[in-house]
Amino acid sequence: MHKKKLLWLAGIILIACNNSSTPGKKDSDTANITVTATMNTLTEQQKTEGWQLLFDGQSMKGWHQYGGGPAGEAWKIADGALYLDTTNKKDGKIAGGGDIVTDEEFENFHLKLEWKIAPAGNSGIMFYVNEDTSVYKRPYETGPEMQVLDNEAHPDAKIQKHRAGDLYDLISCSKETVKPAGEWNQAEIKCADGKLDFYLNGENVISTTLWDDNWTQMVAASKFKQWPGFGTFRKGKICLQDHDNTVWYRNIAVKKL
Repeated sequence: MHKKKLLWLAGIILIACNNSSTPGKKDSDTANITVTATMNTLTEQQKTEGWQLLFDGQSMKGWHQYGGGPAGEAWKIADGALYLDTTNKKDGKIAGGGDIVTDEEFENFHLKLEWKIAPAGNSGIMFYVNEDTSVYKRPYETGPEMQVLDNEAHPDAKIQKHRAGDLYDLISCSKETVKPAGEWNQAEIKCADGKLDFYLNGENVISTTLWDDNWTQMVAASKFKQWPGFGTFRKGKICLQDHDNTVWYRNIAVKKL
């Protein structure tokens, strides 16, 4: 074979090797497609284990506004995430917003989801919410909360027990694992026969017992003492809070224990 032809073939091989070994736009796009395709879905193993989706990535099925009726129009869906749109406000409140709750009640459960918050934003994930609005006007009057917060810019971050991942106004995280505003956090709430655990980005940040004497004393020393029903229910709905700030949720799944 002529020397020139050998050099030409060597150049082609080198280019091909460089293209295959160097991550490029095609590799990145494929990764994104994979993530999108598996978002808000369950594997066969997860289904066998008893997990169920609380958000299908396309609709508000399984959710409604606290007190009844469909979720407000400010709760929207885009890019596989459920988010609260703060574009339209009236008297400081989001038009078409409001807290949303699951149609179903849960007793012993393991909840997993992802959240991200806008800069200086605030929201929360509540559980054991009782929806008897003739007695309880707001979900926070009954449901304990995992705080969702921008720890860098929101004023609540200066208050003990009000930071991201805290059992709001009751117990501070044992360690800080939250990611900055605009980044996704993996959160878990596990309630089993009174044992409560919070996980944030893979770390167990809260572990306590519900409904015992210590729990009663904690509630009595908190802002929730004004609501006699707070933290007393052993079965209830899961709530995503409208706190007048943009917040996103996705990959919401629960397993009954």
